[in-house]
Amino acid sequence: MSKVCIQGLGFVGSAMAVAVAMAENSRSEPIYEVVGVDLPTNSGLQRIASLNNGVFPFPTSDGQLTKSLKKVINNGSFYATVDESVYCDADIIVVDIHLDIPFRNEEPVLEFKEFEQAMSVIGKNAKPGALVVIETTVPPGTCRKIVRPILTKELAVRSLPANSIFLAHSYERVMPGENYLNSIINFWRVFAADDEKSADLCRNFLSDFINVKKYPLTQLSSTLSSETAKVMENTYRAANIAFVDEWTKYAEEVGVDLFEIIDAIKVRPTHSNIKFPGLGVGGYCLTKDPAFTPAAANQLLNKKDLHFPFAKLTIETNNSMPIHVFTKLKYLLNGNFEGTRILVCGISYRQNVGDTRYSPSETLIHQIRDEGSEVVVHDPYVKFWEQSGEYLLTELPSLETFDAVVLCVQHDEYVNLDYLGWLEGSSLILLDANNILSRINREAIRKLGITVESVGRGDGL
Repeated sequence: MSKVCIQGLGFVGSAMAVAVAMAENSRSEPIYEVVGVDLPTNSGLQRIASLNNGVFPFPTSDGQLTKSLKKVINNGSFYATVDESVYCDADIIVVDIHLDIPFRNEEPVLEFKEFEQAMSVIGKNAKPGALVVIETTVPPGTCRKIVRPILTKELAVRSLPANSIFLAHSYERVMPGENYLNSIINFWRVFAADDEKSADLCRNFLSDFINVKKYPLTQLSSTLSSETAKVMENTYRAANIAFVDEWTKYAEEVGVDLFEIIDAIKVRPTHSNIKFPGLGVGGYCLTKDPAFTPAAANQLLNKKDLHFPFAKLTIETNNSMPIHVFTKLKYLLNGNFEGTRILVCGISYRQNVGDTRYSPSETLIHQIRDEGSEVVVHDPYVKFWEQSGEYLLTELPSLETFDAVVLCVQHDEYVNLDYLGWLEGSSLILLDANNILSRINREAIRKLGITVESVGRGDGL
């Protein structure tokens, strides 16, 4: 049985480990022994312990993922560890670690230190003939300018030739939520390598756990192309969202419903993926990825004369979107937050997940608190908000003491909530920042004497 090591057990690595461990041959036997490797930090040790106990380490609504994890633990095809020596006999090593960039800075600078250390660990331990697959989203040029040189250096220390470890790039498209696992095994995948042998090994590996009959692989001509595809893909999505921001403000000012307008536009196939108004962009990908290529052009590829005005404006616009919601709420409160009590519903960056990294709700909450308001936070998928170090409400509270409620995330619990029962008897402002309330709900709530407004809609719509 071949051995696969997954380096990094975050939101991508943990799910990837389960997906690979599920791969079976024609006799329903596991194809791979999969070992997840993380650092001996508090969070790393917690993830390892959780996975080894058959419990997915992040809140998830994907029952298939949780069931599959228990299966691969029980059949012995997966375990997790901090022991780096497991790389020594791995046939395939998949890299799923973080690579950050301070995207809010005027001129973001790539931060490779931790990534370089992880590549050194692989170079010091990987056996000749092993395939390294970079799944982490990286700046274009990383495989050629960072990964390969480090591997070559470490192999030379071991008196091994540079080509004794194979290298490929295949970026993830993981979407935490109800289709968490399916976004790996039942979704299109891009890959590339700078030599034919590496490409063949990567293709064969991906074909073992991805449904390639229904979702064929796409091979690009180089790792540089594959790296570029990932960051361009996410920059496009981030720019699409940013584009809607100015129309959101327009719709609110002139008194139209931007959601019904976009629904009308989306009927046209060429415009079917236009985004909707909302609180803003969060998470680990769409926030930072638009900064990768501008930084890489300057710092890795020696193309200092290239400019990316759309990418830069996308970051600026998306960072400012929660401020618009703050401004709208302040207007609804007659321009004064001092002494008010606000309930914010949803701190995760997207629906039905517990990921709070770069959540737009965080920006909104800080702005409100800075104005002298007490903010109480609830999220059905988050018990402890790591970024602020606070425990959240486990149940929605009664509303007698609140001046306003802001609905921030389209969690199923909020979409399906009995608002009439929850709001009855209260007198407050309800601001829907993410199209959670239906028109019928909005009209019924207003009949209770409650002010209901929405981001992306004119007053009273």
